[in-house]
Amino acid sequence: MCCCGVRSSGRARRRGELGAHGEARRPPESRATSGVEVGAAPAASVPAAAAGGAAVRPRRFSHVVGFDDAPFTRDHRGNVAVVGTVFAGLRLEGVLVGRVRRDGANATEVLARLVTGSKYRQLQLILLQGIALAGFNVVDIERLHRCAGLPVLAVCRRAPRFARIRAALLARVRGGARKWALIEKLGPMERIGGVHVQRAGLSFAEADAVVRRLAVNGSYPEPLRAAHLIAGALGSGQSRGRV
Repeated sequence: MCCCGVRSSGRARRRGELGAHGEARRPPESRATSGVEVGAAPAASVPAAAAGGAAVRPRRFSHVVGFDDAPFTRDHRGNVAVVGTVFAGLRLEGVLVGRVRRDGANATEVLARLVTGSKYRQLQLILLQGIALAGFNVVDIERLHRCAGLPVLAVCRRAPRFARIRAALLARVRGGARKWALIEKLGPMERIGGVHVQRAGLSFAEADAVVRRLAVNGSYPEPLRAAHLIAGALGSGQSRGRV
């Protein structure tokens, strides 16, 4: 039984040895006093040397699930739908649906249960639309990586304004200090193509390859684009917004 209360699978044991990011990360170039300032993206990672001096080839993640949440009104309280789209390469193979509490603290557990409890045992990577669902229900991506036994890659179209996020969490959200600590420990986001990412269990080179291979209809990976469209329809009756 893992830290989320989710029974660990074989893939958790196989991949659980990876560190938080699968490689040593360089310290951020700068950190703002009022929040986190996004530093420059690192150069392409140098693969670790294997025994005998041979370079380790970055993994190719062919089976991926991408999660996004449904829209909700400003005065909504309670649960918000979350949609996961399962892809094999660029082919949609299935859909997962769950619910997380608005501004709550159960996103990590719900996502872990959706993944480990699904029939899609071949999954190799979890993609997230940002690191928070349903407002400020922050996903602990390192914990999700440990519980699901899969690497996690959070993708944002724009670099978050961390100082404003910190102020909102500490002033208006229950448990805001703990949630800010989850965000802060990840450090600055990294730029890949037209998006910004944070990651757990995979190297920068692997994250770069995933984004560039799956972003075939814009800057967003296709599983996240599809999850956004489906989640939008669940929340308002039709898909909307930029994808």
